[in-house]
Amino acid sequence: MAAACPCGSGASFADCCRPYLRGQAEAPTAEALMRSRYTAFVRRDAGYLARTWHPSTRPLDLGAGLDDVEWRGLEVLATEGGREGDDAGTVTFVAHHATGVLAMDALRETSRFVREDGRWLYVDGDVA
Repeated sequence: MAAACPCGSGASFADCCRPYLRGQAEAPTAEALMRSRYTAFVRRDAGYLARTWHPSTRPLDLGAGLDDVEWRGLEVLATEGGREGDDAGTVTFVAHHATGVLAMDALRETSRFVREDGRWLYVDGDVA
């Protein structure tokens, strides 16, 4: 049985986010990019996070802190724009995580994405 994708889509990792993380395909929508970025956080893939973060807002060191959080689940709450024909969009989500043995928490964010040269990129987000 194929392993489920960490992004919570219900598809297998091989059929969902893996092609994006490997650079074999581009995420077709802002939501697909957001889900693949969540998967990259789960898998501690700083290279993918760097490639999909807009250069104007990308931190210098994406590896710092990746090992400090255990991601436990993703809920997509809303999307606005970000479809295949759009140039911008937002995705609101909750990402559940743990930072210690019993320290469960959740990050709620509305992320902004833009499409440049046919590629979706994460710009920034508002944490609620």
